[in-house]
Amino acid sequence: MDFDLIVIGGGIVGLGHAWAAAKQGQTVAVFDNNSRAEGASIRNFGMVWPVGQPAGPQRALALRSRTLWRELGAAAGFPVRTCGSLHLAHFEDEMQVLQEFSASSAADGLDIELVDPKQIGNLTSAANQNNLQGGMYSHSELRVTPPIAISSATSYLATSLGVQFHFDTPITKVESGVAFTAEGKSFTAKRIVIATGAYFQYLFPEIHKSERLLLCKLQMMLTEAQPANWQLGPHIASGLTLRHYPSFGSCPTLAIVKDRFAQTCPELDRYGIHVMASQADGGGLILGDSHEYNDDIEPTDKAEIDTLMLQELRKILDVPNWNIARRWSGLYAKHPSQMCFVREVCPDVLVVNGFGGNGMTLALAFSESIIHRWKDSAHLDALNGSPIQDRS
Repeated sequence: MDFDLIVIGGGIVGLGHAWAAAKQGQTVAVFDNNSRAEGASIRNFGMVWPVGQPAGPQRALALRSRTLWRELGAAAGFPVRTCGSLHLAHFEDEMQVLQEFSASSAADGLDIELVDPKQIGNLTSAANQNNLQGGMYSHSELRVTPPIAISSATSYLATSLGVQFHFDTPITKVESGVAFTAEGKSFTAKRIVIATGAYFQYLFPEIHKSERLLLCKLQMMLTEAQPANWQLGPHIASGLTLRHYPSFGSCPTLAIVKDRFAQTCPELDRYGIHVMASQADGGGLILGDSHEYNDDIEPTDKAEIDTLMLQELRKILDVPNWNIARRWSGLYAKHPSQMCFVREVCPDVLVVNGFGGNGMTLALAFSESIIHRWKDSAHLDALNGSPIQDRS
């Protein structure tokens, strides 16, 4: 069968392209090596996180993705909860960074407010009030449970929009207009998107190598279900998180925060630890995470990392049940200097990769922008520019 679009990769980036094209009435097929999506798209916090994206086009994409997640959740029947986020400051310098951020253009597009310890107590019972200086509450963030969201979205695209899914079907070669399976079968399409995330070594590895993509491994945990009716409320982030997200990069006091952690807790920098918490639909808390890159990545997880994360989480959180039900690691591809990259590797074949840990926040809107531009443009040169703005 000849398709309008073939997508290689069944994670959130691939699904985003498939969904955007199917909504236009295009015929779409999605191929994945595994029996279901098993990569970074199901191994994350489930945070849609505009507060972490730098102001400008990237934050606009995050806010557009926010709209699209609600649309997709309503159509596919999975929960998309508006929970917001809460950055907790347990040191004066952390609070100063939040004040600088909220008063600057770095906060453009967000609905945020600085909150004192009492107000934080009204937002969540989980905040450790010991030495709590205050925090910043953002109304913009959403929550999904990744395995449920990805599985439900896949089913919806297949049953309601006619997208064909070919799982357990590795694509080993791609040319303009045709994709070849490991068994030698060929599938033809007007256009092809390759969105294979961390598993990019099988198709056009030289293109990915030229972009100097970083492989990042993260470790995460899920607690047992919290007591009945106990709710975390907003996503929770600690002062460590200020070091991680570029949205806070222009705050003058951030250097002081970074230096304090480097002097007092160098092992946190060594493993790229910044702690956050989100609540899964089953009631457990998703906890994490760490960041190890390239040659530092080992096949086995490090107990030291989990211990360090739990130590830091207990400093900021007071929750009823800390028993860990599951531990896992994820792997994603991160571009070293850009939000992601898009490359036309041969006529009408695009590689889209390098979102790092921002796929859940950016991929739906970015994929939409690619499909819209591709439809409207006779050539793909413009696709290597900045993505289109929010269409909502």
